[in-house]
Order: sequence, then C-alpha cells, then structure tokens
Amino acid sequence: MNKSELIDAMAEAADIPKAAAARALDALTDSVAVALKEGDTVSIIGFGTFSVKHRAARTGRNPQTGDVIQIAASKTPSFKAGKALKDAVQ
Repeated sequence: MNKSELIDAMAEAADIPKAAAARALDALTDSVAVALKEGDTVSIIGFGTFSVKHRAARTGRNPQTGDVIQIAASKTPSFKAGKALKDAVQ
C-alpha cells in the first residue's frame, strides 16, 4: 500500500473527503517527525511507539578498498509495534 492508497482507505473508513484524509495523514506524519526531532517519543496505544535510537560511533571497512573508516555517531528513527497491531497481523 502506498500513500495514495492509504489516503483512499482512510477516506472510505472515516467517510470523509480524500482531501481531508490527505491533510490528516500529512499532519500525523509531520507531527511525528517534529516530536522525534525534539527527542520525544510518540506512543499510539494499540498501534505502537515511535522513538529515536542513538547509534554509537564505530569503525567500519570500505568494501571496495578494504580501508578502515570511521563511522560517525548518529540518530535514527525507530518503531516498535504495539500488542494490538501485532495481534492483528498474526
């Protein structure tokens, strides 16, 4: 399912126009991104939790040359599915 198909499904399920569903989806994704950027977690009970994971700096190898390289520390978004979502998938 891509974004436009998700918008269609949301509009049909909530009985709202597609434009309103698109705005709602954009608002959700923007709000989650802003919260994660500020270091917060976003928990939607029954669905899951969005959070930020910290990756420590480490050494790696360039696959072409075999040279050792330094990989900088970074932050990455993470999602942990909630129980209701896990149960729905099984």
